[in-house]
Amino acid sequence: MRSREIRQTYVDYFVKNGHLHLPSSSLVPPSGDKTVLLTTAGMQQMTPFFLGVQTPPHRRLTTVQKCFRTVDIDEVGDPSHLTFFEMLGNFSVGEYFKEGAVSFAWELLTQVFKLPEDKLYPSIFPTDEEALELWTKMIGLPASRITRIEDNWWGPVGKTGPCGPDSEIYYDLGPEFDPDPDARVGDSPRYLEIWNLVFMQFNRDTHGVDTPLPRKNIDTGMGLERLSLVLQGVSSIYSTDLFQPIIQRAADITGKRYGANEKDDISLRVIADHSRAATMLITDGVLPGNVDRGYILRRILRRAIRYGRLLGQDKPFMHHTSQVVMDMLGDIYPEIIERKNHVFAVLADEEEKFGHTLQMGLNRFEILIENNPLDTKIVSGEDVFDLLATHGFPPDLTRELAEERGFEIDWEGFERAKQKHSEASTNPDRWKVARVDLEDYKALGLQKTPFKGYETTSLETEVLAVLVNGKRVKSADAGQDAEIVLAQTPFYVESGGQISDTGYIETEFGRIEIENTYKPVGDVVAHQGKVVEGFIGEGQKARAVVDEVRRLDTARNHTGTHILHQALKDVLGNNVGQAGSLVSPERLRFDFTFPNQVTAEQLVQVEQIVNDKIRASLPVTVNVLPIDEAKKSGAVMMFGEKYGEVVRILSVGDYSKEFCGGTHLQNSGQIGLLLISNEGSVGSGLRRIEAVTGRGAEKYIGERLQLVDKLASVLQARPEQLVDEAIELKRKLRDTERELALLQQKQALAESSELLKSVVEVEGVRVLSAKVNAPNADVLRSIGDKLRDSLKSGVVAIGAVIKEKPSLLVMVTPDLVERGLNAGKIIAPIAEKVGGRAGGRPNMAQGGGNDPEKLDEALSLTIGLVRGTIK
Repeated sequence: MRSREIRQTYVDYFVKNGHLHLPSSSLVPPSGDKTVLLTTAGMQQMTPFFLGVQTPPHRRLTTVQKCFRTVDIDEVGDPSHLTFFEMLGNFSVGEYFKEGAVSFAWELLTQVFKLPEDKLYPSIFPTDEEALELWTKMIGLPASRITRIEDNWWGPVGKTGPCGPDSEIYYDLGPEFDPDPDARVGDSPRYLEIWNLVFMQFNRDTHGVDTPLPRKNIDTGMGLERLSLVLQGVSSIYSTDLFQPIIQRAADITGKRYGANEKDDISLRVIADHSRAATMLITDGVLPGNVDRGYILRRILRRAIRYGRLLGQDKPFMHHTSQVVMDMLGDIYPEIIERKNHVFAVLADEEEKFGHTLQMGLNRFEILIENNPLDTKIVSGEDVFDLLATHGFPPDLTRELAEERGFEIDWEGFERAKQKHSEASTNPDRWKVARVDLEDYKALGLQKTPFKGYETTSLETEVLAVLVNGKRVKSADAGQDAEIVLAQTPFYVESGGQISDTGYIETEFGRIEIENTYKPVGDVVAHQGKVVEGFIGEGQKARAVVDEVRRLDTARNHTGTHILHQALKDVLGNNVGQAGSLVSPERLRFDFTFPNQVTAEQLVQVEQIVNDKIRASLPVTVNVLPIDEAKKSGAVMMFGEKYGEVVRILSVGDYSKEFCGGTHLQNSGQIGLLLISNEGSVGSGLRRIEAVTGRGAEKYIGERLQLVDKLASVLQARPEQLVDEAIELKRKLRDTERELALLQQKQALAESSELLKSVVEVEGVRVLSAKVNAPNADVLRSIGDKLRDSLKSGVVAIGAVIKEKPSLLVMVTPDLVERGLNAGKIIAPIAEKVGGRAGGRPNMAQGGGNDPEKLDEALSLTIGLVRGTIK
């Protein structure tokens, strides 16, 4: 049975049995979920339902979920490990429990997929007697077929969330996978886990305490790849039809044959898995970077490229393997096809960048080997980490290169260097948000706070709850920070890039200035602020008022963002896709995918189009539509965003139509004016535009005019002459700097002649070590060249303080290189003394440091270093 049929059969079975089929959520979790970087399980989009903070669209649900797990990246290449996979899942939100889950699983496997009953072996949590009884009495399996495994406990995803005991179903692949007669379920490759039935009974808090959920739930997960292996009768997931077309394309490109050579097979499997994973990650909005999910993507891309190099493929190739992924999965996940050009652009950009990185890393590695002490065959962990951090050079590639030369890696040193870097660059509290104990909010029993902010900016309401210092109280007094829950609210909560409203809430007894809003559970809105008068208490009638001027400024920027987005598409092409945004009262920021630099002429054109649409005073209208109808309408939606069954469509005339839940103007003319203040790259294939509108644009123009007037006054020129005046000043400055550099070089070279008087002989070798005056590295090099040429045979070690930091240069004449002297090995301890590092060739090496006070002391080491290495 082909994987396409397996996937559809699974969904059809559960739909037939009363389940609602939901589409896969994005690989990028919703912005509010900080527990994981990527979607790792089908149940992640079910978590709000299991916790009781959102109402599910149906009590029985089924999905085919895109998943990515990072723990096995380094293992990918063997026949079993992978990163991206599809998780078949069925879920019950307080409807059926263990009996239903076991019954459905057994019927589907044995009656629909026709797997032999004697090949299936369940396992259970050691103390789960209820599950044991279901497998033995309801299904009829002997107790000897049931294995108790301590690890049969699932979750939570991240540190907190739903969890519970589970029952796994294993398939017996046969003795050819493990001939040991004592092979056991859970311990042997003979038994392949194909399905996990999780009995979701508890919620784990930040202290590791499990408390019963409001209702018992079912979460099951079965990897499509493993099920395909079983149903297609092959020995590896890479032999299934999910991977073979990608492997064959990679083999065709590289001129290899899968199955002919195990080393080549490893490379082909890496390319196949990472091509699938990278295609799906980029489609869902991930871009290569140096942190978090961006680093994960960059890591697998570079790993695939490196394995391509091992197969002799020096030219870009991943767009070819990605195309196969799109051909295979495009109808299942249409967003892949919609973002095809963007995916290809990101792949091409990263392949080009890593080509340069790879060569620089190889050069640096050669220098490390050359300068390695003769009595050791170890590459330091710090050097391995430096190759990774500075050059993006993968540690496993360093390891392979080292092994080829007979060297070992100091992995403990590498871990220490990595930890040191992590501590210096990572804020451990970056996910911590000032939020209260959610239990008090859950106790309110509310599903949502009705939002009335589309119709009004002020309304009469009631205070339902007051929280101070994270705890629910009867009232909050003047001077206290508090969170307020209202019966209904006009305050917009930050979402879709638009920041929260501010304003105030007042009652007969007091007033609180609202600084922020957020949703602690479900769609319940908490209003954060400081009580400035009297007290605010539960049950008080209240008037909630949004800062209308601030709301209007925000609306100008939000409606302007929509027009800007379409104008970018008009000028740069429809491949432009929104990657993020910020809408505040002061400005707007729009991140978009585009592989090339945006020219000044293109920016002018975009700005002109936007302002033409503003002057046209296009009507801004809102339509609320079912999600499927909205998609068919041609409205632009943001990939990675999770939408409900009903969505708002915001149209600006006939020019722009997008999914949007924000607050907007009534017509585009209310924007007044939009000015682009900045544009640039913020990552591979990702660009950012910043702009101002309305009052912000007026302020921007005023500040620029003041700046022009000041410059005109300082330069004693009319505004229209400023550009010519600046060009002339730069020319004069450049000429002056050139003349000064020549004078400094002449003076330094003249002074260097005096240095020849301080030459000493060490075991017949002439050595010159001195601190010199050099304004830059070029002059330092010129001084070194002159001294070396003057010595004809000898060692020159000189240093200078350049821009308040020590710079070093060591030169060794060719005849002394033959006698064992090595400039790289001489300079290394000198650089270390000034708190730095160095590298180079045997005849010339350069370095630097951070401690200029120790430069003289460092250079004094030269004579001893020469004496210790001369043969």
